[in-house]
Amino acid sequence: MLIIPAIDLKQGKCVRLRQGRMDDDTVFSDDPVAIAARWVEAGAKRLHLVDLDGAFAGKPVNASVVHAIATEFPDLPIQVGGGIRDEETIQAYLDAGVQYVIIGTKAVSAPHFVGDVCAEFPGHIIVGLDAKDGKVAIDGWSKLSNHDVIDLAQHFERDGVEAIVYTDIARDGMMQGVNVAATQKLAQAINIPVIASGGVTDMDCLHKLKAVEEDGIMGAIVGRAIYEGTIDLAEANKQMDAG
Repeated sequence: MLIIPAIDLKQGKCVRLRQGRMDDDTVFSDDPVAIAARWVEAGAKRLHLVDLDGAFAGKPVNASVVHAIATEFPDLPIQVGGGIRDEETIQAYLDAGVQYVIIGTKAVSAPHFVGDVCAEFPGHIIVGLDAKDGKVAIDGWSKLSNHDVIDLAQHFERDGVEAIVYTDIARDGMMQGVNVAATQKLAQAINIPVIASGGVTDMDCLHKLKAVEEDGIMGAIVGRAIYEGTIDLAEANKQMDAG
């Protein structure tokens, strides 16, 4: 199972939010490229970059930082989300060396867009579904929609997306443990991989996810836990690779 370090970008810095609140952030570094190097050195096989400012602005704000990381690590698969709402943005990221783009709000507000970009950029589109109590949130988690997570995931699977990043926003950044049951339920309902996100706190969380890996959970995004040291990334990679 992949452990995918998260690098959340706000005003060019590496931060973590609590429950997606832009006013509740912790700055971990002024140098996101150095942070990326740290995680690569610890064995990361993929990075998860989020343009937080972009998610709220509806267009990329920290693209230059994403480009810098992609340039520094040309052989490392990178997935990026936040403010990706048109084909031009996707093309620009792919041209910069990003492997996967994550469509979030636009996937929910204009579902036909996902089918269009899957056809245009096959193999490069991931959809991020951020949910609370089974309902999907949009616009930087500021609004809850009436859409059911599983219904939407099945729809996007038919469109041809590569994977679903599933985030339980009630747990994100709160260090309260990952919602394994909800993640497993989603993975069982679709045939494309699910990447777990939100609330991964310690090795116990990772082992619980790994125990249901065969249901279709390909990886887990880890953020605050590796920054605060409750998960040692190098050791976690060894354990997830071992069994």
